[in-house]
Amino acid sequence: MTPSPSAPSADPDPDLELGARLRSLRTERTLTLRELARGAGVTESFLSQVERGVATPSIASLRRIARALGLAIADLFTEAEPAGLVVRATERRRIPYPGLRAVDEFLTRGRGGKIQVVMSIVQPGGGTGEEPYTHDSDEEVLIVLEGELDLWVGDEHFHLEEGDAVTHSSRVPHRNTNNGSKRWR
Repeated sequence: MTPSPSAPSADPDPDLELGARLRSLRTERTLTLRELARGAGVTESFLSQVERGVATPSIASLRRIARALGLAIADLFTEAEPAGLVVRATERRRIPYPGLRAVDEFLTRGRGGKIQVVMSIVQPGGGTGEEPYTHDSDEEVLIVLEGELDLWVGDEHFHLEEGDAVTHSSRVPHRNTNNGSKRWR
């Protein structure tokens, strides 16, 4: 997996950082593995593996873990962000999902606004995981800038190619996979 010249380089070991961050957030809230696992609807052993960097959760699992901690997914990866309107390419908030072969880069600041723009870079064979997930936002717009992407929204399947766009309700379970040979962004 070679990042393009314009893409920021990958973090040294994001799985371990996520695991350590989860463990820290869980212990700050004085939750046991069992309590957090129960609240997130995952097994205690799976949560332990995630905390140790042995397993990579799907987006849906990560969302449930974050919710059980009273957080958004992005809060699992960052603590505070600088104020301001401009988001420099080198300062984007990045959420790597190494086991899913994907990275999200936030092109807008803040988590409480009415719009959030995220650029996802999905390597061949990567995606959001087999389990569909939902968002609290109303709609999601997906534009394929490069490559191709298979998207499932509810019972519908869409094969999208470079230049294609789709708008769908974020509240309908959805997932995606890059079944092509080129990374998708």
